[in-house]
Amino acid sequence: MPSWPNPDPRLLRAELPLAPHLPLNDVLGPRLSKWVTDAAEAKGAPPDYVFAATLAVAGATLGNTRWASPWRGWAEPPVIWTMCIGLPSAGKSPAIDAALQPLRKAERPLREAAEAKRKEWTEKAELAKLAEQAWKEAAKAAIKADETPPDRPTGCDAGPPPHIPRLVVNDGTIERLGAILAQQPRGTLQMRDELAGWLEGMQRYAGGGTDRPFWLEAFGGRGFTVERMGREPLTIDRLSIGVLGGIQPDRLKTLLFKSDDDGLLARFLPIWPDPAPLRRPQAWADEELMAGALGRLLTLNLATDEEGESRPWFIPFTDGARGLMDDFRLAARGWENGAEGLMLSFVGKLPGMAARLALVLGFLDWAAEGADEPHEITVQHFGRAAHLVESYLLPMARRAYADAATPKTERAARRLVAIIREQGWQRFTSRDVLRLDRAGLGSKAELDPALAMLTDGDCIRPIEPPANPQGGRPQRLFIVNPAIHGGGQ
Repeated sequence: MPSWPNPDPRLLRAELPLAPHLPLNDVLGPRLSKWVTDAAEAKGAPPDYVFAATLAVAGATLGNTRWASPWRGWAEPPVIWTMCIGLPSAGKSPAIDAALQPLRKAERPLREAAEAKRKEWTEKAELAKLAEQAWKEAAKAAIKADETPPDRPTGCDAGPPPHIPRLVVNDGTIERLGAILAQQPRGTLQMRDELAGWLEGMQRYAGGGTDRPFWLEAFGGRGFTVERMGREPLTIDRLSIGVLGGIQPDRLKTLLFKSDDDGLLARFLPIWPDPAPLRRPQAWADEELMAGALGRLLTLNLATDEEGESRPWFIPFTDGARGLMDDFRLAARGWENGAEGLMLSFVGKLPGMAARLALVLGFLDWAAEGADEPHEITVQHFGRAAHLVESYLLPMARRAYADAATPKTERAARRLVAIIREQGWQRFTSRDVLRLDRAGLGSKAELDPALAMLTDGDCIRPIEPPANPQGGRPQRLFIVNPAIHGGGQ
């Protein structure tokens, strides 16, 4: 038996990295942590999905009322976009509903109060319309009689209609969202049960128009002017919209390989846990806890500056938290080594994301755990956010973006190693592989580079095939390094 060097470990890794463990108790307070666990149990879903939805919902509810400011000149809104990845049976939608339904419940009294005001306004508007008609008739009569027309009464103007709060929007065009946010400066949440169609539909306009610039600004809370056909443009000072939804792994893979390189996809926190075990629920979430927490967040208002304009309250970092941010930024610079494409873009946004998470976690403590309202981001706030990013969100992104972050030939080579193990091959021919007709290895053009990479990586070795008594083209035969199957040399 020939001796073998150790195979290249890079080629032996699983094609899909393992899902990281969610450090729920390290990040959330005890009441909210139990709520996430119980809600996931009741929905038959992993707690990761409920946790992801909670972050997006709480961030959008906080909205423009509070922004995190690590230091002067740097401010981050609590806008968090989360993408729950899994098969249709994974329980994504029920888990998301666990956080969305309390938001709708907290929104209900606000809508009822606004609708009552709108009913009063409608009656006032009808009277204003009659007053307007009477004034016009009196003015016409005065002009006809060559008399001075009467002044327009104040009762002719009912004023603008009261705004009905929209804290969750399911299918809003940018024109519709612009109209909402022009009257709702705290922001809103866009919920899409299937994110793939929404992301693909951003290129729907003839002539190359796209919604992507709007959404890039919505993530950053920046000012934006919405142009509307036949109407005056709407300018929003701080366009802040959270995004939450689900996507299937195959649809995500399609997006990864055709996504525009504008960083839009990298702004999502991709959450792809292992499925929850199938069992009858043994626990039920406290329905009032989350609704109460979100209701408390809704009591927060924007600040008013010297000119009377609304703006966020900027929550500063303590000196200790700034020191942790310095360390975190250095760590992120190290994570960029070896990263490329979408993964590199994701890592580059992590310092800002950690600041956002620290803000959201701090206010969740206040809203759900009875802590004091945070007037600064402390070491404890930022430490939890940094731990969440490093131990969970970063490895989860590596899992979700593995295909996009791995060169095509390396992906094919890893897939071939998986097939060798699955088939238990000690030796095989190229024809054996082609007969399986596996994705990415179904043609000679796809297979040959993978064979070459595995040969260079000491995973396989070509050998001379036995003579074919019937003649014809000889087969390419390979023997397999025993280490591929976990054997010795």
